[in-house]
This record gives sequence, C-alpha cells and structure tokens, in this order.
Amino acid sequence: MDIVVCVKHVPETAEAELKIDSTGKNIEKTGLVYDINEWDDYALEEAVRIKEKQGGTVTAITIGTEDFDSTLRKCLARGADAAIRLTDPKFQGSDAYATAKILHSIIKNLHCDLILCGLQAGDDGSAAVGTILAQLLGVPHATMVKKLELCTGTAKVNRELEGGLEEILEIKLPALFAVSTGINEPRYVSIMGIRKAMQKEIKVLGLADTGLTEAYVGEAGSWLKTEKLYVPPVEKQAEFLKGTPDEVATKIAELLKSRGLI
Repeated sequence: MDIVVCVKHVPETAEAELKIDSTGKNIEKTGLVYDINEWDDYALEEAVRIKEKQGGTVTAITIGTEDFDSTLRKCLARGADAAIRLTDPKFQGSDAYATAKILHSIIKNLHCDLILCGLQAGDDGSAAVGTILAQLLGVPHATMVKKLELCTGTAKVNRELEGGLEEILEIKLPALFAVSTGINEPRYVSIMGIRKAMQKEIKVLGLADTGLTEAYVGEAGSWLKTEKLYVPPVEKQAEFLKGTPDEVATKIAELLKSRGLI
C-alpha cells in the first residue's frame, strides 16, 4: 500500500497576538512558531499505521520554502519513507485551486493507492485543496473522515456529519481522504526517529519540475485573491452588573424590557 500524504507548515496562532502586516493582506509572522498542520498530523499518523499493518511506503509532500523542511523532517521521523518539497517564488499567492494544481502535477506521476490529507489547514481553513486535488487526479474522495478501514481494492470510511450523525461509505481505491482530528492519536517523535530523519533526503522540486507555467500557479493561476485582511471591529462590549442578587435581577429585567425582549 503506497500512500501519499499532503502536509502543510503553519503558524501556531492559538495563543499568539496576531497583527496585520504592512500589505494588509497577511498577518505579521515575525516571532510566530511553526509546526505541521494539526489535521495533517492525524493524516500522517493514519498513513504510518496503515503501512505498519499492510506494508508499503509513505511519501510526505508539501509546498513551501526551506523553512518547511522541519515539518517534513517530523514526517520522516514519524515513519514516512520519503519527503518532497515543492518550492518556487512563483508559487507565492496560490489559492486552494492553484495549490491543488501544483500538488497534482507531481502526485499524478507517483504510484499511490491512497492519498491522505487533513480536512483543513489551521491558517486559512479553506478545506478545499483535498477535494480539488481528487477531482484533478480523477479519483473518488471523502471528507471529514473519522474512521478508515481498508479492504481488497476498497476502503470503508466513516464520515462525521452534523448533529452527531455519521455516514458510512465504501469507496474504490485509489482514492483521496481528508481526515478529521480524532481519527487516531498521533505518536510522539522518538530521538532515534529524529536522528534517522536528519540523514534522509528531502527531494526539492521547482516550477520547471511540475510541467506548469507561471500562468497556472501563484496569483495568476488562482481563482481567489485576498483583497484585505482585518480584525473585525468591536461592536459590543460586556456589561458587568454589580449589587445584591435582587438588585442585579432588577437591572437584568430592566435591560430586557428596554430591548423589547420581555
């Protein structure tokens, strides 16, 4: 079972104070800590577990600069057999469609029975690259996958739907699955794994290797362009009511009446 896992190197912003940069189209990234995208982390773990059970190979692929190698090294340390980084200044500004085209240009030439990716990326949250990539590759796909069982020539997947419902599908392979968090428990990277990963090659490819032209990548090849990024203005503020319980209850009742709620 040969598996390709698409991963992304994203900033950790949960506890960071974000600011808009001078272009007004991106965030200020100075001082931010980067790591593998959370959803992609689960996709990688699922791929490694499948390889350990059924044999085969796992190839991690990403689009980015040399800084992104740290994420690929983590993939190698966790059990990936090969890593590919697609890098070119002309890739800058690629939306989900252009990103999928870049990935497709390389993956279409790889032998793979399964393509895994995260449901979405923690930075833009578009959740579109996986489905577009599947369409370009001409393979069936499923998103929001929380359970994956492989059979001979097919895969049975559980998809998480709204309201606590699940959908079970049987899909022919090769296929692409965008997995949700919680499908497994990603393992810790061992010291031995890190040492081995440092000795493995990361294959670096550029625009010329994709067979694409400048018109198909970056902003030129994108359907969507960021016009402006801004922090939503604060329109309402919390009001703290002080006093005894009876006084607070009276104030709440007055507020509700003044707004026509009672």
